[in-house]
Amino acid sequence: MTKQIILNAFDMNCVTHIVAGTWRHPESQARRYKDIEYWTDLAKVLEKGLFDGLFIADVLGIYDVFGGGPETALRTGAQVPVNDPLLVVPAMAAVTKHLGFGVTAATSFEHPYSFSRRMSTLDHLTKGRVGWNIVTGYLESAARNHGLDTITPHADRYDIADEYTEVLYKLWEGSWEDDAVGADPNRAEYADAAKVHPINHEGTHFRVPGIHLCEPSPQRTPVLYQAGASSRGRQFGAENAEVIFIGAPTKDVLREAVADIRTRAAAAGRDPYDVKIVNSHVIVTGETESVAQARYDEFRSYTDPQGALALWSGWLGTDLSRFDLDDPVEVTDNEFLKSSVEMFGQGQWTLRDFIDAHAINVDGAMAVGSPQQVADDLQEWVEETDVDGFNLTNVITPGTFVDVAEHVIPELQRRGAYKTEYTEGTLRHKLFGRGPRLPETHRAANYRHVTQEVSA
Repeated sequence: MTKQIILNAFDMNCVTHIVAGTWRHPESQARRYKDIEYWTDLAKVLEKGLFDGLFIADVLGIYDVFGGGPETALRTGAQVPVNDPLLVVPAMAAVTKHLGFGVTAATSFEHPYSFSRRMSTLDHLTKGRVGWNIVTGYLESAARNHGLDTITPHADRYDIADEYTEVLYKLWEGSWEDDAVGADPNRAEYADAAKVHPINHEGTHFRVPGIHLCEPSPQRTPVLYQAGASSRGRQFGAENAEVIFIGAPTKDVLREAVADIRTRAAAAGRDPYDVKIVNSHVIVTGETESVAQARYDEFRSYTDPQGALALWSGWLGTDLSRFDLDDPVEVTDNEFLKSSVEMFGQGQWTLRDFIDAHAINVDGAMAVGSPQQVADDLQEWVEETDVDGFNLTNVITPGTFVDVAEHVIPELQRRGAYKTEYTEGTLRHKLFGRGPRLPETHRAANYRHVTQEVSA
């Protein structure tokens, strides 16, 4: 049986997400990111194309490492200015029925008690179509502007995330029993106080004595996404995540990462395939190979090397402005994005070569070609690495996603590798086919008071 591929659109609530400079392309609508119509129009495009979800990235700081300040990031629009990803979701949910929404929020900069309410609210408003991309944060500027002297060390950030998610699981899964609320007008009371429990959490980093503020939402716990690629990040993902996002540039790197994550998930008592793994991918396509290549060449002419260097300096925690273009670049291990340091290498790239190679496929892999060629490429990655699907980075928005919906998805459908209609139900049910709740093998299930079978 041909494996069904997952496709998410990858975007951010800003003018430049990953591919710097292409917001200036005449087809790009990225500068409309401030308009609610941009997001509702995008959601309609994605649902019409049967995308599984929209994955929205976020940062709470500015890329101020390159050149020692924020000027380059500001000039190039490199993830600044940036708006809140959660606030656009209800409007998109109102104009769609099936599209999932994965929103990014860091465990380092918001208390779990208030965050639990924000996500439960979104789960209610979307009728169970929301997921949380768990990140720990990596920008020094974000730490400073949240009152910290410096970014918390990498291992400590994951220790905090372990307790952060524990608090959330207690609130989402254990505070309200399944039948604590009844909206029947003949019922004397709205909530049965005996079935609403304070969580009494006393931990190393958080103290939360009370109850969850929200009644149980369709999924209770949103679908859990995660993108940490370091060894510690993979372990956290294997224990918690349902969808893991990787940025592997080659099949060999991805194959090793997928196998490692599935092994870790099994060791944590989970089914290895209870974790869906998606890789970053850029697609440039058109009716024919020559049309796709011409489109790629045109996009390349709009890319902005300075914007790319501002982003990479932030990801690496290293000021790349200190290197000449033909210098071999070496970056030392740091407390920022350890996985990016590994990808960049130690002296195997000159800065010029790196900019040229990663002008568009900044993180992950790339396919340029006809619908048949792109479909071949995606299926080869799936078959050779055991990956479940792809997060598709836009080169221009929404044009990249429109091209995929019009050209690539129909070709995958003809091959039996992509759905022809949505499954009814919540995002979790669409992904796993067994209802809206986390399985009993998940860590969160340890905090439940009552577990009942609930329809999707």
